[in-house]
Amino acid sequence: MGVANYLTPNGDGFNDTWNIKGANARLNANTIIYNFDRYGKLLKQINPTEEGWDGNFNGKLLPSTDYWYSIKLEDGRIVKGHFSLKR
Repeated sequence: MGVANYLTPNGDGFNDTWNIKGANARLNANTIIYNFDRYGKLLKQINPTEEGWDGNFNGKLLPSTDYWYSIKLEDGRIVKGHFSLKR
């Protein structure tokens, strides 16, 4: 499983969404990913087998800054960290 360090949703086809890498229908399919802003507000709950987070919240573009994640793995472990959104 890999976690990207940044998200650049500019429509160029590279890093336009943020999600973990390495999950599929057989491996970590039941993992749940939560994305938060710096104040702890939940912005998005992500399924690792879907597209991911595009840097929007309620249809509005969020600013370039750091965002945090909490990943609840199938085996119950929790992985936390942060990544940057660059516009």
